[in-house]
Amino acid sequence: MTDGLVTETAGEPIVYVVDDDLSVRVALEDLLASVGLQVRSHGSVQDFLATPLVDAPGCLVLDVRMPGQSGLEFQQQMERLGLKLPVIFITGHGDIAMSVKAMKNGAIEFLTKPFRDQDLLDAIQQGIALDSQNRRQAQSSADLMALWQKLTPGECEVMELVVQGLLNKQIAGAIGVSEITVKVRRAHLMRKLNARSVADLVRIWDQVKPQE
Repeated sequence: MTDGLVTETAGEPIVYVVDDDLSVRVALEDLLASVGLQVRSHGSVQDFLATPLVDAPGCLVLDVRMPGQSGLEFQQQMERLGLKLPVIFITGHGDIAMSVKAMKNGAIEFLTKPFRDQDLLDAIQQGIALDSQNRRQAQSSADLMALWQKLTPGECEVMELVVQGLLNKQIAGAIGVSEITVKVRRAHLMRKLNARSVADLVRIWDQVKPQE
């Protein structure tokens, strides 16, 4: 397999490997291919960043020590770059302090070479499952926000007071409209948000409310 060039199908899980050791990259490519996983391998963080990610669940298998930027340094940079991939560290030079730092920063696993193939595969499956869950939650939030943006300012105003527990009559008095107007706006916003109860509105509001 040519280093860094793999066949992939968008939507299927993919594993990104970043390790400066070519023999390690080739071995991991063979291992992951043997269990049906797609893989993209890179010799450096810079090479990884220069290649667009596939729009699919995945995880990042990252060497700790590499020329230039280390894996631990890159892990700290990922959040600033908007990279949400779960990280699995592999290293031939690890110590307890490194592993603690990596895990505190959210790594799935910290494996010292030589490690059991199954331990890496288990960690990768955990990472892919976590990324799949995160992607579903992000899509759900995006869908809700799109629905929220369809509300009129008056409907948003009514919703904010509904989730505070106010009755229609109280809302009408608070915003200076008739109770009928409140009922109409409430019906419209519930339909637009696909909400069937006040509990649904509260759940949606917690996700879309403007940040203070």
